[in-house]
Amino acid sequence: MEPRTILRNVAPGDVAAYVRMRCDPAMMAELGGPVPRDGIEDKVRRDVRDAAADKAWIKMIVPAGDLDAVAGTVSLWSHELDGEVLSEIGWMVLPEWQGRGIGKRAVRTLLEMARADGRWGFVHAFPGTANAPSNGICRSLGFSLAEEKEIIFAGRPMLTNHWLIDPRTDL
Repeated sequence: MEPRTILRNVAPGDVAAYVRMRCDPAMMAELGGPVPRDGIEDKVRRDVRDAAADKAWIKMIVPAGDLDAVAGTVSLWSHELDGEVLSEIGWMVLPEWQGRGIGKRAVRTLLEMARADGRWGFVHAFPGTANAPSNGICRSLGFSLAEEKEIIFAGRPMLTNHWLIDPRTDL
């Protein structure tokens, strides 16, 4: 049986989880490589502020059986890309939780929240073209593949698959 998941807002105490996800070469292999450790506290502070202000949904994935653990993160935010404002979803799951369906359930849960909220419209995802697990999540949840697209992530170019879903009708 797959573990249930709970989503909670990012909190100031999530620095260690951010370091594990963003500064680890294996975790960041599909995202252009690890980011520097310096600045992670500032990133968490900004994310906590944006989540508290409801500007972005930045959620930590918590396995229901271990409320002190963090399995990863799933986020939904708006930004401009190529002159268009769009809503984007992204996620990361720590190695010890990968392959259990927890990422897929977290993405589905956030999309269901977006459907209920109504403000996000079409949701875009940009997993790397070689990131089979994340592309599989998009495919299995009903996203439509729009195109291959080069984007900039953490200041680095990255070739992605551009997926779209309308949570109001496609879930």
